[in-house]
Amino acid sequence: MPKFAANLTMLFNEVPFLERFAAAAQAGFDAVEFLFPYPYAAHELAERLETNRLRLVLHNLPAGNWEAGERGIACLPERIGEFQDGVGRAIEYAKALKVPQLNCLVGIPTPDVDADLARATIVTNLRFAADALEREGIKLLVEPCNSYDIPGFALNRSRQALDVIEAVGSTNLYLQYDIYHMQRMEGELAATIEKHLPRIAHLQLADNPGRHEPGTGEIHYAFLFARLDALGYDGYIGCEYKPRTTTLDGLGWLRALAGHRTA
Repeated sequence: MPKFAANLTMLFNEVPFLERFAAAAQAGFDAVEFLFPYPYAAHELAERLETNRLRLVLHNLPAGNWEAGERGIACLPERIGEFQDGVGRAIEYAKALKVPQLNCLVGIPTPDVDADLARATIVTNLRFAADALEREGIKLLVEPCNSYDIPGFALNRSRQALDVIEAVGSTNLYLQYDIYHMQRMEGELAATIEKHLPRIAHLQLADNPGRHEPGTGEIHYAFLFARLDALGYDGYIGCEYKPRTTTLDGLGWLRALAGHRTA
């Protein structure tokens, strides 16, 4: 059975963020992820992780003004300096929280930015970040996101992201493959994961439609989990979904999976 990390940005929203670490541990998780650590002091988050015996497996680089709708700044040529400063800030948190990998959301180009320039800026920024993180022993990931949930996002398909990875030319840049996003954009989940597994450093899940927990939609997760086991994927899968009711009520899929494994 794959290993699962609770995404604390989306799960356990019944309690304030800092209380979600304990809630995740009590629900049986041994690992967590979330979008951003930056609103909190690193020592405060480290204490929650240590107290609850949790590993933090992922967070994102700073992504601009999230509340205003920004979804990353790596594609914006006028904000390269801000991006580079954000890489330094992310490294500080990653080292304090012992995070092995950081994800980059590349963002939504503004209408006045030429598409070729936006792509070139992404490549430049990812090369800078990959090199900086490599010096600290931290992997860099880049994630394509579906254009329905995030219209205008610069990378929408796995092939686009892989092409950018090839253009960057770093051995420290990997694909973050979000099953929900890629189901919406391209399907062929099992075949794509198998083909590109050497470049996939992290997986995330949600079902479609609705972005709810596995078992609520069209994705055959039992098949995918078995396939990942057969392929030897040994990383975590981030549970980045919106519970249809409450988080605990929505964890039936995980309890059933664990019960099947021990039966």
